[in-house]
Amino acid sequence: METDLEYIPDISVIVCSYNHAKWIERCLRSITHQIHINKSDYEIILVDDGSEDDTCEVLSNIEDIKNLRIIQNKQNLGLPKSLNLAIRKARGRYIIRVDSDDYIARETLYFMKFFMDKNRHYQAVACDYQFVSSEEIPGERKDAMKEEIACGIMYRKECLFDIGLYSEEFRMREGHELRTRFLSKYTMAHLPIPFYKYRDHENNRTKNLEEVSKFDEKLNNQGK
Repeated sequence: METDLEYIPDISVIVCSYNHAKWIERCLRSITHQIHINKSDYEIILVDDGSEDDTCEVLSNIEDIKNLRIIQNKQNLGLPKSLNLAIRKARGRYIIRVDSDDYIARETLYFMKFFMDKNRHYQAVACDYQFVSSEEIPGERKDAMKEEIACGIMYRKECLFDIGLYSEEFRMREGHELRTRFLSKYTMAHLPIPFYKYRDHENNRTKNLEEVSKFDEKLNNQGK
């Protein structure tokens, strides 16, 4: 279900979910409860990528959020295709991605938008992140410029289109591959505040070490 908005938001927050019924409501709540920023300043685009768990039931209870747009894929397209679908439908001039098993601090959108508004010479800004447990017990903080993740980065949308969006050949490490192409042409600033909360649980995609290694090698060989 997609909701027609009566305004043009500055920010499009993209959330892609596959079988994350357990986490998705928490993720969306963290985005809808942002402070120091008007609801009309941002939209949330949620792509349910053909989930086979209780995701649809969870979403049916929250689909009346005014700035939430839900796209339900009839079949599983994979993360890069779903992300590109959401970006093409985005109305904001800034794009930020939040994974559906993670969440963000309440000040995230305000500060990242403020930075981008005041620094036109940067085309993106990355905030730091913090690991949290399944029970949301805070863990180690990470520097987003030294230990990259795909999320918690606010991009200027036109720059993402200019580099061709996500490569649909990368089923893993899609964010790293995008960032590599982005930085070959544009600049990214660092906001050293751990706004992004990275949930560490047993089903994290990045714990499939064999797949991660395969796409790390593909990324390293790209352009050689």
